[in-house]
Amino acid sequence: MLRKLKIIDLSTVLAGPSVATFFAELGSEVIKIENKNNPDVTRSWFSKGEEAGQLSAYFASINYKKEYRKLDFLDSNDHALFLKEVVNADILISNFKKGDEEKLNLTDDFLRSVNPQLIIGKISGFSHESDRVAYDLILQAETGFMSINGTKESGPLKLPVALIDVLAAHQLKEGLLLALLDLKENGTARTVEVSLYDTAICSLMNQASNYLMTGILPERMGSLHPNIAPYGELFQTLDQKTITFAIGSNLHFLKLCLYFNLKSLPTDVRYADNKSRVINRSSLYDYLSDQVCLKTAEEISTAMRQEKVPYGIVKNLAEVLNSDVANDMVKSEIIDTTFSKRMPQIAFKWK
Repeated sequence: MLRKLKIIDLSTVLAGPSVATFFAELGSEVIKIENKNNPDVTRSWFSKGEEAGQLSAYFASINYKKEYRKLDFLDSNDHALFLKEVVNADILISNFKKGDEEKLNLTDDFLRSVNPQLIIGKISGFSHESDRVAYDLILQAETGFMSINGTKESGPLKLPVALIDVLAAHQLKEGLLLALLDLKENGTARTVEVSLYDTAICSLMNQASNYLMTGILPERMGSLHPNIAPYGELFQTLDQKTITFAIGSNLHFLKLCLYFNLKSLPTDVRYADNKSRVINRSSLYDYLSDQVCLKTAEEISTAMRQEKVPYGIVKNLAEVLNSDVANDMVKSEIIDTTFSKRMPQIAFKWK
């Protein structure tokens, strides 16, 4: 769809490179330019089982269908080579630290003196005026995510995916697509700035409103939902599978109770509506747990699908990624000399 676009990717780590990959998957020409003396740090972020010296799976996960070049912007010849690419580029993506744009002669004004139609996308940690160095962990800590993730016993926990980076990438994608529309309609080349901090704050969603409207601080509740019950409680089945339910309506609750032969609960004042179920979720869990353990996961799964009740079996990544759906989504490519596999940046489908 975007095969006529040329993207220059100067960004590193996760958020920026994943945005450039998004454009690459839609057919754009993407040139990833790394510092000749200090390339993208994720090239060396190896997990257990990977061999040092090869390309890391982390790097491969958010760099796809790109042309790779290494330049030193402090070298006049390399800088001139870079500007030749800027002349006919449509979008430039970066995540420079404060002061680097001036140091490397890559300011917006200078770049647009070379290409007045250049759209510029920037990602920062705390803002483009802040000199703080930030990774996803730091943002999860400082924006409340860790304070509400985990259980009372576990203490604050980081989410196992760099979610703030992922969300910031989506923010930048949206901003850049709007900038392309604005350029087409009004002829104005925009700069789109996204900070991980702002992204995280606006992503607190209902947890933020819970506090803003009640003054009560959200607590760590594990998988439980602060506004819905049963929602996130974990149950063991007869065949030792872990299953959970997301019961967001009285109708779903009625169907759940009828299946587990708990016919009196929907009319019990303790569980008759969602608010009451949230207050009395502990005793409700006991009733359900005593019944779930008498049936297999397959039996429950079949019944819940028939009754259109939201349920889920807790699966590990091997079970997920070896499924037919995931296998159809996997992208593969040889980057340098390493055969890589990754999940796509695009989940939507066109009809």
